Amino acid sequence: MPTFESIQAARAYFQGDRFAMENGLTIEALSEDSATCRFDIAPRHRNAEGGVMGGAIFTLIDLAFAAAANNRHRPTVAQQVSVNFLSGSRGTALTAVATCRKDGKTSCVYNVNVTDDLGRDIAQAVVTGFKL
Repeated sequence: MPTFESIQAARAYFQGDRFAMENGLTIEALSEDSATCRFDIAPRHRNAEGGVMGGAIFTLIDLAFAAAANNRHRPTVAQQVSVNFLSGSRGTALTAVATCRKDGKTSCVYNVNVTDDLGRDIAQAVVTGFKL
């Protein structure tokens, strides 16, 4: 059973995640098993080479995981994250979809896939969460 009454309630809760919110990340969709988050790529998200900073991509992964996992059990925090950066983005926005793979008594596992608005695979992550 979801812990958020609606996507608006989840968005209000994650307003407290100031780093993500101040960097333009948004929660786009939320279900019992998944969450979708995105951001429009801005100059502040770029690294010295002009690509999207790995930390910006990681923040998107973390928010998608947090929205999905905390919708199943609140509070849940990331315990371990493995990220593969697959390609640089040529688009103007990134989207992350977090999907539950395992929901145990004290831990959970989510796959998070990041794509750009051109459909290019940007990153793939596996996040192990710990339920507090």
